Amino acid sequence: MDRIAAFGLSFAAICLCANAPVGDGQQDRGSMDTALSGIVEKGATAKIHTAGDGAFQPGINHVRFDAWAGKPIPAFIFVPEGVDASKAPIMVMMHGAKRGAARYLSEWVPHAQKKGVVIIAPKFSREDFRGSRRYNSGHVFTSKKDGSKRRDEEKWSFSAIEPLFDAVVKRLGSDQKQYTLYGHSAGSQFAHRFLFYKPDARVKRFIAANAGWYTMPSYRWPYPYGLKGGKAPKGTLDKALAKQVYVVLGDQDNDPDHESLRRTANANAQGAHRFARGVNFFREAKKEAEKRKIEFGWKIVVVKGIAHSNGGIAAAAINFVE
Repeated sequence: MDRIAAFGLSFAAICLCANAPVGDGQQDRGSMDTALSGIVEKGATAKIHTAGDGAFQPGINHVRFDAWAGKPIPAFIFVPEGVDASKAPIMVMMHGAKRGAARYLSEWVPHAQKKGVVIIAPKFSREDFRGSRRYNSGHVFTSKKDGSKRRDEEKWSFSAIEPLFDAVVKRLGSDQKQYTLYGHSAGSQFAHRFLFYKPDARVKRFIAANAGWYTMPSYRWPYPYGLKGGKAPKGTLDKALAKQVYVVLGDQDNDPDHESLRRTANANAQGAHRFARGVNFFREAKKEAEKRKIEFGWKIVVVKGIAHSNGGIAAAAINFVE
């Protein structure tokens, strides 16, 4: 093993993504209806079916989800073809800061089809969930201008995920009781903070890939760079350290001058770039687990040759979806 051996880290190989057919009865983006106008971003190459209240079709389905206390959100649901969807594992996918839910999902389609995984990809638009506080950090707190007050939990962005899972399970007639939560970049920030703020959620496994900066799993640093003062639920850190968490990092995601990399003093203290920050996030978690005498459930996976790419990560991360 190479340099990561010192951390006792697991290893994942990489392969390239390719677009794949997504089934019949679908609508080409070239003839997209008004329901998808302004929702599907450039780079989303797969065809999308507007499901409405009808049955999900094989491939990518678009629905409008409003069965929660926050603003309605578009959601894209991929159903693999030739698979009993009622038995298929389910993954919830969190997009990055550009809010490219459909693009992220299209990069995962060939892998999810091959493994037979249903994917739910909600879109938290910039219009309704502006900035990192409202999306990446789950909108737990009001703005500094409004006193940084803890908001009602039902209105957190985090709180859309469980009822969305329930709605898709019901629509599919699925037997699934749990799901995998995956996020890349800003979506990884959402996923790992969801771990701390929703300790009783039905997530079987977390996959946090290439986050730009972290809420460290420790009370040594002030929120949002750590849990100190973050008003997370009591006992959340102990629960988080015992859960199945995969920190997935591209070893080439190491540009200290990347245009979207946060460079505050507290962020820079976590490392010079995303790869270093991810390794330090894992190290801190392991240290806390040892200090608290908790059986540590986390793994770190280094994907060779991949930089800041959801599509590049997907080929490795699909192996951890259950």
